[in-house]
Amino acid sequence: MGDQQEEGGLTMNNLLSEVQNTLDKFKLEDEGPGADYYSPYANLEKAAVLQEARCFHDPTAVRENPRKCCTVIAQLLHLTNTGQYLNSAEATEVFFGVTKLFMSDDATSVGYLFIKDVAETCDPDDVIIVTSSLTKDMTCDVDLYRANALRVLARIVDAAMLGAIERYVKQAVVDSSGQVSSAALVSATHLFERNPESAAIVKRWISETTEATSSPNEMVQFHAMQLLYQIKKHDRLGMQKLVTQFSQRNTLKSPLALVLLVRYTSKLLNDEVAEGRMTGTSFQNGSSFARSGYAFLEASLRHKTEMVVYEAAKSICALPNIEPQELSPAINVLQLYLSSPKPTVRFAAIKTISQVAIGHPRMVSKCNEDLEALIADANRSIATLAITTLLKTGSENSIDRLLKQISVFLSEIPDEYKITIVRSLQRLCLTYPAKHRVLVGFLSNFLREEGGFDFKRSIVNSIISLIKQVPETTESSLLHLCEFIEDCEFTMLSTQILHLLGDLGPTTQAPARYIRFIYNRVILENSAVRAAAVAALSKFAARCPSLRTSIMTLLKRSLDDEDDETRDRASVAVSVLKGAMDEFPYVAPDEDAEPEEEPVPDTPQAGDPAAFVLLQGLPMSFERLNRSIRAYVKAPTAMDSAEQLTFSALPIVEEYEEPESSAADEANGVGGDAALMAAVAGEKEEKKEVVDPAAAVYAIPELASLGRVFRSSAPTELSEEETEYVVRCVKHVMPEHIILQFIIQNTVEEQRLVNCTVAIEGDSECFEVAGEVAAESIKYGETVNAFTVVTRNLDAPLAPCNFECILRFGVIQVDPKSGEDESDPFDEEYPLEELELSTSDFMAKVASPDFRQAWEQVGNANEVLEKFALQFKKQDDAVAAVIDFLGMQPCDGTGNMKPGEGGKKPHMLHLSGVFVGGMEVLARAQVAAQGDASGVLLKIAVRSDDPTVSRMVADCIR
Repeated sequence: MGDQQEEGGLTMNNLLSEVQNTLDKFKLEDEGPGADYYSPYANLEKAAVLQEARCFHDPTAVRENPRKCCTVIAQLLHLTNTGQYLNSAEATEVFFGVTKLFMSDDATSVGYLFIKDVAETCDPDDVIIVTSSLTKDMTCDVDLYRANALRVLARIVDAAMLGAIERYVKQAVVDSSGQVSSAALVSATHLFERNPESAAIVKRWISETTEATSSPNEMVQFHAMQLLYQIKKHDRLGMQKLVTQFSQRNTLKSPLALVLLVRYTSKLLNDEVAEGRMTGTSFQNGSSFARSGYAFLEASLRHKTEMVVYEAAKSICALPNIEPQELSPAINVLQLYLSSPKPTVRFAAIKTISQVAIGHPRMVSKCNEDLEALIADANRSIATLAITTLLKTGSENSIDRLLKQISVFLSEIPDEYKITIVRSLQRLCLTYPAKHRVLVGFLSNFLREEGGFDFKRSIVNSIISLIKQVPETTESSLLHLCEFIEDCEFTMLSTQILHLLGDLGPTTQAPARYIRFIYNRVILENSAVRAAAVAALSKFAARCPSLRTSIMTLLKRSLDDEDDETRDRASVAVSVLKGAMDEFPYVAPDEDAEPEEEPVPDTPQAGDPAAFVLLQGLPMSFERLNRSIRAYVKAPTAMDSAEQLTFSALPIVEEYEEPESSAADEANGVGGDAALMAAVAGEKEEKKEVVDPAAAVYAIPELASLGRVFRSSAPTELSEEETEYVVRCVKHVMPEHIILQFIIQNTVEEQRLVNCTVAIEGDSECFEVAGEVAAESIKYGETVNAFTVVTRNLDAPLAPCNFECILRFGVIQVDPKSGEDESDPFDEEYPLEELELSTSDFMAKVASPDFRQAWEQVGNANEVLEKFALQFKKQDDAVAAVIDFLGMQPCDGTGNMKPGEGGKKPHMLHLSGVFVGGMEVLARAQVAAQGDASGVLLKIAVRSDDPTVSRMVADCIR
């Protein structure tokens, strides 16, 4: 089960089935020897157990019948662990009774367990009374009592009491008994994480902890290494020294401790690369620590324990920018583990190899023979990973052979595993586009087999994704999907495919071949599918004038449909098409025309009403339209305005789209596990409603009178989160004003702030401070807004400007307990970080539905071309920086580079936005890495209807 759960194939049905099978194994037969057995934990009632717990107060019962006391405590623990918690009074009463169990040696251990469990529920003052008994047990001769006492004390002592017993705990850390030493080290780890005061005391035990690493007990070494890491994890040089010492001394005998040492070494090597401290191109030629760290990992591959060897191999494979020759030893070890008789070892090895195959498929290809042998493995998780890995590493010539093996395997596994393989086949098709017919045909065959909705949806989505990324697959894929909807039982998939046919079918070489499949859905399907089929037929007629006559005949048959939606769609389509056919009648090409003559294109003419009504979409999405109308209504005097409500009159709303997972993104998952987990997870969580940030401005009449807010920026931090006064700024941009909303939080318990304002000073011809709105009072823990109004000079060109910010306020000392004022206010100032107003603040991120068409419509009359040399080492960092500089929305999925693309070829960015005043701005940027690794070259073209705006946007690059 553990293997399946990690792979992601364990659904709720499978889980219930496994639990039921386990229960059946341990189920007692009605006539068996255990038929009269009664569990002491069945049908427990809290009141009855608390009544039984009164026996703890009877000294005779505690001494003569300790077994009964242990049973009662076990029942109490069972109640608390099954959700029937004791309230504070009940816990305190039972707690005092449990303290009397120390009179019996047989019940003492269970008493420790109960005290540790309820320590957080009882009153701390009551818990402290057992400290003397626990301290006495901590110094006794019985190792079991000493270890238990240490564990309980770690739960109940504070920093002051820890200082009093510090000497005993330090002695226990280096105790000759492994049980006591291990308990002391684990307790120290918990104390270190509790609060800074306790952590400061535990740090003083570093010499004893280091000595404990030499203990002959393997578990003591493991816990000592854990505590040493806790103490030194924020000290990079200290951690490097620790790792170097233990890797060279070779004193650790515990496999678990060595696993920790391997992990710490791997983390430090990753930090070396992330922070730019690698001096060479490989770890073997890097810094001294990089060389010694990699040497230790490679040496650990020859350890006698499997867990150490696997951890070292996994760490080497996970190192960033590792060279193939450095990766080879780890791959060799993992290849040996593929033939291990232990399923857990095989699963671990193939999961790591699957990760490596994403970035180094050639290195993994030498394991293909072993991977093919695992396709028939009894563990389905291992078999699925073997197939997905082979699909990543296989050559173009081996695809047909792999598909034959997969076809047999797919019929024997649940849908959850099939989804993972479908994702891998999709990535394989992107790798070898020439094999698209074979791969798409293979996927479509399983559309006609038995399977659940998630499996069929994954295949349909994969085929649609391939159509977008490999256009050569369009016609064959559409035909496969047409055959699927002939016998599709899922309404959602049928409607999705019909809409796809309506969009892409008319653009193919023979659009008429799809009409039969679509019209069959009008005759045979439910109302939702019939409505989608009518919409698809309407798009065919609108885009292909030659088909309008025949499609009109088909649509008229739906005018009497029993479903309102289907009937209304058919009525609109018939009416619009009839008017278009009267105004623009189709003239068939002459049959006697010469073959050399260019054929008449089968496309609608300019001004065709059918193309406008049936093909042209809304200028914005429904989600954006909803947000825009809500923002319009919230603006003051909006509903009283005589202005006609049109799309151009609606306020601009920016797009906050979550990045969609693509096949390339899923490749970053762990051997396909991410895709499988996403498929099993089901529906996504509902999107949170976007709150209008300008509502705070509209709530103040003086600011609301300035007009409608064009856009609001994300909050900018002007102070650290740990400071006394936390200040953030939101910039609300209007055509002639900028309202700076300062969000101020008071974190000083003894103070109340009054008359808070933020004064800004800057040297700019474009901006001038016009007024302030102060925050009257800010109590401890409260967050209140203060506003500063900046006027924009429309005659001056926009240019970036930095403002010095100072928080000015009055301070009143207050009593933290009563909250009453204790002094008169006195003035204070608090310096803040600089605030920048840049040109990108005046640009709203609005995606263009069709970037190429919009780019051609704007034209190059006001185009600005520029070339820049950017000081970025990585191409993807430069892409992100350009988007940030311009403040525009990436279009057509150009905002992210594909994995493995960086540095190989130039990346083209398509950006769109709306500048303040409602002017659309478009930009095309080519980001190319220079061959000498000296930086990144940027070529950018900006278009708009105003040359001044185009120039200002181009000048945002800096």
